[in-house]
Amino acid sequence: MSDSKFGILAQAFFLRQPDLLRFLKRRVGSQDAPDLLQETYVRVRRYAASEAISNPEAFLFKTASNIAKNHRSRIEMEQRYVDAGDVPEDVPEAYPLQDDQFDGQRRVQRLEEAILSLPPRCREVFILLRIEELPAEEVARRLGISRNMVQKHLHLALQRCHDVLE
Repeated sequence: MSDSKFGILAQAFFLRQPDLLRFLKRRVGSQDAPDLLQETYVRVRRYAASEAISNPEAFLFKTASNIAKNHRSRIEMEQRYVDAGDVPEDVPEAYPLQDDQFDGQRRVQRLEEAILSLPPRCREVFILLRIEELPAEEVARRLGISRNMVQKHLHLALQRCHDVLE
């Protein structure tokens, strides 16, 4: 890092340190301002060699402003997602209600009935593709049918399953 570039920034930082601290206090409060002032110093020190800085004071205040903005955003995010407070009344239970369990069981039963009612070849294609998770090419080879026919059987099976769930 170039000492001459940082020397100008360091001089500006130490001259304007009280002003920067007041600036940060207005933006984030007295408690967090000293930490953000230190972060401003670290960031300025890190970027001093890579930046061509024509106005060191403006650079310092812009850096401090960006750090304060990031800090406020982080605090808002934490308050919104981490500090949830009381659990709202409409949060679902961890376990499904008996009605939901019964409804789920009925849906599974209807799906089983729909699959069993499929024509034998269609049912076989569906089971190989969706239950055993074989590729369509393998199903076609095993059953001695075209890949296009595998797709037609699958389409019919999915349509029947969809219809019973509607």
